[in-house]
Amino acid sequence: MLLFLYTLLLFHQLHTKAGNTVCRIMGDPQYPLLSKNGDTIIGGLFPVHSIEILPSFEFTQKPQLLSCSSVYLRDFRLAQIMIFAIEEINRSESLLPNVSIGYRIYDTCGSRLSIMSATMGLMNGQEFVPGHRCNGQSPLHAIIGESESSPTVILSRTTGPFKIPVISHSASCECLSNRKYYPSFFRTMASDYYQSRALAYIVKNLGWYWLGAVNSDNEYGNYGMAMFLKIAQEEGICVEYSEKFYRTEPEKLKKVVDTIKKSTAKVIVAFVSLPEMGLLVDQLSIQNITGLQMIGVKSWITVKSLITPNSVHVLGGSLGLAVRKIDIAGFADYVIKEFWNTAFPCPQTKGNYSQYALSCSKYEDLLLLKNYNEDVPEQRYASYVYKAVYAVAHSLHSLLKCKEQEGCEKGLTIQPQQLVEALKMVNFTIKTGDHVWFDSTGGAVAQYEVVNWQQDSGGSIKFKSVGYYDASLPPDQRFVLNTENIIWAGGQIEKPRSVCSESCPPGTRKAAQNGRPVCCYDCIPCAEGEISNETDSNNCKRCPIEYWSNAEKNECVSKTVEFLSFTEVMGILLVFFSMLGVGLTAMVAILFYSKKDTPIVKANNSELSFLLLFSLTLCFLCSLTFIGRPTEWSCMLRHTAFGITFVLCISCVLGKTIVVLMAFKATLPGSNVMKWFGPSQQRLSVLAFTLIQVLICVLWLTISPPFPHKNMKYHKENIILECSLGSTVGFWAVLGYIGLLAVLCCILAFLARTLPDNFNEAKFITFSMLIFCTVWITFIPAYISSPGKFTVAVEIFAILASSFGLLFCIFAPKCYVILFNPEQNTKQNMIAKTTSKSC
Repeated sequence: MLLFLYTLLLFHQLHTKAGNTVCRIMGDPQYPLLSKNGDTIIGGLFPVHSIEILPSFEFTQKPQLLSCSSVYLRDFRLAQIMIFAIEEINRSESLLPNVSIGYRIYDTCGSRLSIMSATMGLMNGQEFVPGHRCNGQSPLHAIIGESESSPTVILSRTTGPFKIPVISHSASCECLSNRKYYPSFFRTMASDYYQSRALAYIVKNLGWYWLGAVNSDNEYGNYGMAMFLKIAQEEGICVEYSEKFYRTEPEKLKKVVDTIKKSTAKVIVAFVSLPEMGLLVDQLSIQNITGLQMIGVKSWITVKSLITPNSVHVLGGSLGLAVRKIDIAGFADYVIKEFWNTAFPCPQTKGNYSQYALSCSKYEDLLLLKNYNEDVPEQRYASYVYKAVYAVAHSLHSLLKCKEQEGCEKGLTIQPQQLVEALKMVNFTIKTGDHVWFDSTGGAVAQYEVVNWQQDSGGSIKFKSVGYYDASLPPDQRFVLNTENIIWAGGQIEKPRSVCSESCPPGTRKAAQNGRPVCCYDCIPCAEGEISNETDSNNCKRCPIEYWSNAEKNECVSKTVEFLSFTEVMGILLVFFSMLGVGLTAMVAILFYSKKDTPIVKANNSELSFLLLFSLTLCFLCSLTFIGRPTEWSCMLRHTAFGITFVLCISCVLGKTIVVLMAFKATLPGSNVMKWFGPSQQRLSVLAFTLIQVLICVLWLTISPPFPHKNMKYHKENIILECSLGSTVGFWAVLGYIGLLAVLCCILAFLARTLPDNFNEAKFITFSMLIFCTVWITFIPAYISSPGKFTVAVEIFAILASSFGLLFCIFAPKCYVILFNPEQNTKQNMIAKTTSKSC
């Protein structure tokens, strides 16, 4: 119990002591560079100097305050425009009519250490009433700054717990759009989300798909480059390398320069802050790395301090995004006269001290700029500071319930959070005509100019506007680029090329190289039957089934239709032999007709001989139906004509064979077989055998007739126009029936080969049937294996060969006797051998 009471007593004493604590600054106070008192205070943080001089940290004495050198003219002008806008508002009778605005502007020296020190000095103030208790309230209402994203992140995180609104004029890192971490941050410029997108538009519009990328190793560079790389990947743009460095890292800078030197990319996207860009340009100049097309960002693309005799060789022709240049009326006169007379704390170079007891020597480097204003027309960020000051003023105007003639309620206490909410609601137009408002992320609408470094006739560099990007316009109107007005790297008038692989021409496709970006590829010719009719095609398209690719593989052309034609050599030869067969058959028929009364003609059944010659003529002629373009009628005709004519031919040969056998039987005593196979029976047998084939053909044509067919399977590049069999059963039935008759005829002729006669026709029939059967047996495998029109040629060859075999084997010996041995063409000679043998 005693321990508990002691603990309560201890907490009570601590609480009482804390409540009575007065405010005091630990360490030396940080004084502003420029200041003025007012009813309400606006802070400003600008890197007026660019080099920070660190004190000694040996811990043998109290460290001195940080000091800076090397005036950064651009941000000194921004401090001036802030004061100019405040003085303009203080003179206004409508905006905060009876309220004066004061300011405290600190120099951050472009250092993260200095920005922290300046922020604490700005939030705490320098003077405290003796005995004044600490209430946790900052003496200022808003802060304008910082210029770079990384210091702005530090600033916003430091002021965030106190809900002091921070309005930046140029910090564009997308990371600052996160309202969870930066709820009181605003900016009069758009985030780098839009700048990264606009950069991708430039690169894609110019057809550059192979790039190098360099960025500052800070929030501005890292976030901006990450967003650009993401958008570039979505657009199919490849990045050969992506390097980063910071201004205090010479080893990383050396690595970046070495990478650029070794790379093949001719275009470099430099998402780099100004200090890093100056270092990079110096190193590229030292190593004489020129001819590269630089794509820049707003932080450096229009900075004149980068223009030196050496840098022109590196940056000449650079292309990039710049914030819009808006002239503020009266500002140029202000920086020459009024600022130095009223706002500058030390008008003389020596002998005077400011209200903070600082030596005027601190301002000596600034006094050198007293009569210089040639840079003012090129100041692109001045209007953004101007907008930021007016945004605070309009917010205060609404919070203080200002009325034009009655003034403002000066007794109201404004909490920082109230000002944050009021800033979200601002919506006004400044005197330049620009509309000011903040979106849900605290940013403004994106509006950029596309500028080009161009050298005029006098040799000086000008930043020429060659396009724009305006996110407030419809999507199809946001980006415009006038390429005809651009001077490229090295002063060239032709756009540089930057590719990993040359474009694949029509007829080829892109094939990715293993382990390399998609922009690195090989050009592979399209396969047979495929085409690509555009440049850089990812895939080849297969031609429709009746088309084939041309030699260049860039167009589908109709496939060559292949069939046995009358005009080609093979067709001409087959026609020749067909007509030769017809001619020889006709000559034999004429010879037989002229010698029809001779014994040799009579002995060989002249009626069947003439019918056989007629059928052979049809066999020779039917081969012609296989030549030429297949049609529906020609397909049906060729197979049926072939089948019927050959059956007619074999039927005649079979009839002659039976007659020979019957004639021998008739010579035997008491035989009367000839009356059963006389001329009438011979005609009927030929007719009966032929009618069976006719019936088979009719059934074939009725059930599934042959028809023209485009065969695209055998030759992919050609269409074989052939006659499909329709019913294969019908086709093989026709061939089978011919073969059956041929085999029967061959057997009968073979049986009659030894019959006694001086001129035994059965021998010749046997030999002709052997040739016939051999031809058609060898025809089957040849027919099946022959491709395209050769299938038809094989069939014609079989028809002609078998027809010539019948013609020569049966009729050649008789023609020989008639023409060359007429003495044997007598009745006695025909029966002499028979008589002698029978005796």
